[in-house]
Amino acid sequence: QVHLVESGGGFVQVGGSLRLSCAASRGSFDFYSVGWFRQAPGKEREFVAGINWTDGTTSYRDSVKGRFTISRDNANNAVYLQMNSLKPEDTAVYYCNKIRGSVYAMAVTEYIYWGQGTQVTVSS
Repeated sequence: QVHLVESGGGFVQVGGSLRLSCAASRGSFDFYSVGWFRQAPGKEREFVAGINWTDGTTSYRDSVKGRFTISRDNANNAVYLQMNSLKPEDTAVYYCNKIRGSVYAMAVTEYIYWGQGTQVTVSS
């Protein structure tokens, strides 16, 4: 069973950048797609970006395209989310999760387990 640990959140001003990390503390991401999700206060959790560990296929929600980049690090068994040009509406708790299969299924999959996430706050 792959256990995920999120880190890298923080407080940043509008237009700033942060890099989030999702590490596999046990096991590996082989045969998985790994994605980032976020939940703002009073809103439902939403898919942000995902990457297929095997072939590198990526998927993004429209509102982050061109600003966020998801990448994988095979050596460290980690997935990163580079977030640039941050906006106040990006403020949320960010979580990572995984599924076996296509990255395009991540946004519509029901997840049983969620970690603690990492808080991102963008101040205007």
